[in-house]
Amino acid sequence: MVKQKILVTGGGGYIGSRMCQYLAMQGHRITALCHNPPYNELWSSKLEKVVIGDVTDEGLIKELAQDGYDTVIHLVSLDHHQSNGGAPSVVSRINITPVWSFLDIFAKHNLGKFIYFSTMQVYGPVGSGSINESNTPNTKSPYGLTHHIGEIICDYYNRNSEIECITVRLSNSYGAPVFSDNNCWWLVINDLCKMAFTEKKIVLQSDGSPLRDFIHGWDVCAAVQAIIETGEHYSVYNVSSGITLSIMEIAEKVKQAYAKRYKTELQITSQPTAGGKNPEHFKIDNMLIRSIGFEPAWNLERGINDLFDFFEKEPLYNKSLL
Repeated sequence: MVKQKILVTGGGGYIGSRMCQYLAMQGHRITALCHNPPYNELWSSKLEKVVIGDVTDEGLIKELAQDGYDTVIHLVSLDHHQSNGGAPSVVSRINITPVWSFLDIFAKHNLGKFIYFSTMQVYGPVGSGSINESNTPNTKSPYGLTHHIGEIICDYYNRNSEIECITVRLSNSYGAPVFSDNNCWWLVINDLCKMAFTEKKIVLQSDGSPLRDFIHGWDVCAAVQAIIETGEHYSVYNVSSGITLSIMEIAEKVKQAYAKRYKTELQITSQPTAGGKNPEHFKIDNMLIRSIGFEPAWNLERGINDLFDFFEKEPLYNKSLL
């Protein structure tokens, strides 16, 4: 495979910083577009270039388009808390308009692929059964809505330009961050591991019945590498582990890993819910991404222990070992 020149927007973020590092290690020439300067020189040294700027700056986008990128990976988005609680004008300016701007400008400069990170939330409530790429979007939140609009923009440029636009519908990623100040501790597995390590307890914000599919961050990167390198032409991929677990099952796995590692049994506390029934079991089908060579390599036990490794090495957290 010919190594590519790749631009990663949101390159200093939780997923982006890992993506830049991973693809650089595969030999690709990586430019990270970051909102703030990264403070990790070792990380920066692996990349061809780090650009500090704002994805809403069309002048900057025009400058970047002159640099002859083969692929753009667009990761910039407000998270679901910010998107669901923000003013439409603010949310759309960050979640939607840059997608259109990048594609409009880069379409004039022979861009090969545009990989857009969307979310499983475009499917909305799915009930039971298997969720594959043919399921009709049924958004129920501003976060899902803005990403669905982003997908529609990508589809438009797929049909009306020479750019191959690929949408990644990501489930729930997790894993130790590249930068300790990455916004990632609200993610369930990260939060439970941090709580276990620092507070010696596991407290759930529900009765533990909600269901999730979690995929490790390094597996997300491997999936994107497969998309970059494939000769197949699919416009949408589910990127998931393909394994659905309840929050309680995940908490039990954190508890087991902690006990094995630190020889201490932690208690799990859950919150009772009033009435209602347990969620119907579903599976996020990842057979399409696997058909082009992707195979998840990180199971939960490995990912949880990697988080504990991170806490032990970080001065902010390793006081908990004392």
